[in-house]
Order: sequence, then C-alpha cells, then structure tokens
Amino acid sequence: MVVTTTLSSTTKRFIEQLAKDYPGFSIERGKQEHWSPRTNAITFNPKQTPERIRFGILHELAHALLGHTSYQSDFELLKMESEAWHLAAKIGLKYGVTISDDHIQNCLDTYRDWLHRRSQCPTCGLHVIQETNTNYKCFNCGSTWNVSSGRFVRPYRRLCK
Repeated sequence: MVVTTTLSSTTKRFIEQLAKDYPGFSIERGKQEHWSPRTNAITFNPKQTPERIRFGILHELAHALLGHTSYQSDFELLKMESEAWHLAAKIGLKYGVTISDDHIQNCLDTYRDWLHRRSQCPTCGLHVIQETNTNYKCFNCGSTWNVSSGRFVRPYRRLCK
C-alpha cells in the first residue's frame, strides 16, 4: 500500500483500515481510479478531494469484490458500474462514508452518455444495440459501424463499407 504525506490524516486512516480489512488487495496511488484483477491493486488519484478519493476507492473495491474482470458489451459495463456503485455505498456505511444517490447517478450518467453516443447510427440517427464488442448494426437503415473498445476514449463511430 502506498500512502503519500499529501493525503489528509482522515484519508490515510481510511486507506489503512481498508487495507487491514481487505488484505488481499493493495491500495496505490495512480492517475485514475482503477481495479486491476491481474495485480489485485486498487488505484486512486491522490489529487482528488478526500471525499472523491474515498468514493473512488470504495467503488473500485466493490468491482474487486464482485469479481468484475471484463465485459463483453456496453450494457454489461453499465450494469457492472451500477452494481459496483451500489455495493460501494453499502460498504461505505461501515466506514462512515455516505455516497449519495445523486453522486452515484451522476457517475452512471457518464456511462449512459457514452453508450448513447456510441449506439447512435451515424447514417439515420436511430439508437441500436451492439452486435459485437466493437460493432453496431442499424436495423433501420442497415448501416454498420465500428467503435473503439476503450471506455476512456472518445466514442468514434466509423462506418463500415
């Protein structure tokens, strides 16, 4: 576990207690909140506010506890995010951390917006369901388009010929 001196004492104690209660996971500084099933590491961005650090760590811990390692579709990712936020809120109560439903819904809105942009047909504008991890096909006009597999990249839609 890596804890810097720039973290508040409350945040340090919170991380230390989580590390004690969940010894199978390491909690480390990083560029963003992330759960790595390969290394059993939960990363957090130390530049965030103490509240955001706690929320992010709890959310990533929830992914770890739920066994979230990969997803095959945008809807599956949204479902996993929802499950993780709800478990994070439940775990948080044990540590005196209250994650409001407004915060959870605001976070889930980023995924909903991302999914909405990816699923819109570039030809006719209809929203459709994925065919594969990186492919959509419009049942209205027949267009197909590819999207990137990454969650943190711009949702490009490249028409297939």
